[in-house]
Amino acid sequence: MKISFNNSLLSLTTITLLTLSGCGSNSSNDNSVDGYVGNANEVSNDVIAKQRAVLATSTVGKDVGAQAPRNIDSTAGNNNKTTTTAPDSTAMNLCNIHFHKSAEHKGGEFTKYAGNGDGYGYETGYKYTGILTALESSSFEGGEVCTGDNGSLHSGDTIEVHYVYSSDDIQPGATLGACLAANRAEGTQPALRVEAQVYVLVNDEQALNFETLTEITHNGFYQAPNIPKNLGAVIQYEGSTTGPGYNEKVSPFQVTWNVSPKVAKVSIKTVGEWCHNNNFDEHHAHPVRNLVINPNLLSEIK
Repeated sequence: MKISFNNSLLSLTTITLLTLSGCGSNSSNDNSVDGYVGNANEVSNDVIAKQRAVLATSTVGKDVGAQAPRNIDSTAGNNNKTTTTAPDSTAMNLCNIHFHKSAEHKGGEFTKYAGNGDGYGYETGYKYTGILTALESSSFEGGEVCTGDNGSLHSGDTIEVHYVYSSDDIQPGATLGACLAANRAEGTQPALRVEAQVYVLVNDEQALNFETLTEITHNGFYQAPNIPKNLGAVIQYEGSTTGPGYNEKVSPFQVTWNVSPKVAKVSIKTVGEWCHNNNFDEHHAHPVRNLVINPNLLSEIK
């Protein structure tokens, strides 16, 4: 879809970029802007800046809540809209599991920018900054996995997995619609919490098994009991749902996020097997929302 931008919008873009570029390097306040890296079919920095300007303009005069994803190494945020923190995930029902190619969040061990992508959320996000062995990074003999209309997954790719929990009395299912009870009143939402884990795919069957990591149990509540607990101190903050559909408008859904800062190595073979058969009708990676850097759209991490 072609979008026209007027002079005031371009001025807002310039002001926003100048403000952000002066944030400094303090890790508690660093929301510097990542940019073009030279990939094939990658859009310019101007395209991403204009999307951010449209998002900012859409919030003027409105009481909007904090957004996601964000840089979890930066604690700063000016959005003070009153929210209610979701209960612990152990007291909620797992409703959906899906993943994005490259991490939507930035921070910890996933700070390497993948590039601006195509402007629609593909080939952007953040990559694992660690080093893989020759075996781990070798091509998977089974070929491409989780193939969709916009590509597939390969050894060395980073994914961010979202384990979504709801306070409604529901069963796990496809899409975030599974998180809302059928009798829920229109315009309302349950408490939502997302446990976000970042994994790097390796060609090593001794690595973690993705099907084990996404196993579902039920003992009063639906749970994913095998989410790793050794990936660093979890960063909790108040935000929203994600995805590139919200690059130019705010998400209305409040979400409490738990994001682990370290990356686990996962067998690419098992990710491919999960894409062929899972409870969520998931067959390929989701695209990525632009990192939210506008302080007025970020909550403070406490």
